[in-house]
Amino acid sequence: MTEPAGAHPEPAQDHRHGRLAARPAAPTARGRRGLAPVTGPDGEQTALLYAPDDADDRPYRVVVLLHGAGGSARQALDLLLPLADAHRLLLVAPQAVSSTWDLIGEGFGPDVGRVDGLLAGVFAGYPVADVTFGGFSDGASYALSLGLTNGDLVGAVLAFSPGFAAPLVAHGRPRIFVSHGAADRVLPVDVCSRRLVPRLHALGYRVDYAEFDGGHEVPDELRRRAVDWLNTGATPPGAG
Repeated sequence: MTEPAGAHPEPAQDHRHGRLAARPAAPTARGRRGLAPVTGPDGEQTALLYAPDDADDRPYRVVVLLHGAGGSARQALDLLLPLADAHRLLLVAPQAVSSTWDLIGEGFGPDVGRVDGLLAGVFAGYPVADVTFGGFSDGASYALSLGLTNGDLVGAVLAFSPGFAAPLVAHGRPRIFVSHGAADRVLPVDVCSRRLVPRLHALGYRVDYAEFDGGHEVPDELRRRAVDWLNTGATPPGAG
């Protein structure tokens, strides 16, 4: 893991640094409920969104879910879709601009802009209690990197089988949940989470680590455990 440069922030931090500008505010419209595609100006589908459909105006927990390399927004959404209604999770699953997330190629940029725009739209249409970032594989690495960069917005990170975390700057102290299969052959646990989790602890983050017998996957039990963990005690964004 690259050590966050939080002690030496650059004068201006923008999408090139992984910084998100969107912030929750009083909604100015009523967003759609249920499953809905999100499209860009050219009609391209940029994300999938799921909001539990009920008459309750209580704020949602927004969870941004990031797919693995070569994956899809639908695959990311399905990580927590079966649990969304019971736990009032508003799920946002962006599609990476390329085959995987910008940081893994040439550095932060277009995908940060896409996520920022999606969050701005969510904040305009729905009451929001807090924001969590989550993902699988490359998506878990990206969720960690963006979550640590934007801990003044993101209260928690769910990282399922991550490879690394590489924030350029760090803000706040989000809670972190990491799971990894002991028999993972895609991102071997010995060189990934078993190194990453102690490093995060050393940097002062609260990390809960769940290692399981299995490969490069997210067992249903771990999905339920991650959502239960979310509900056990939120850390206010920026705390720490």
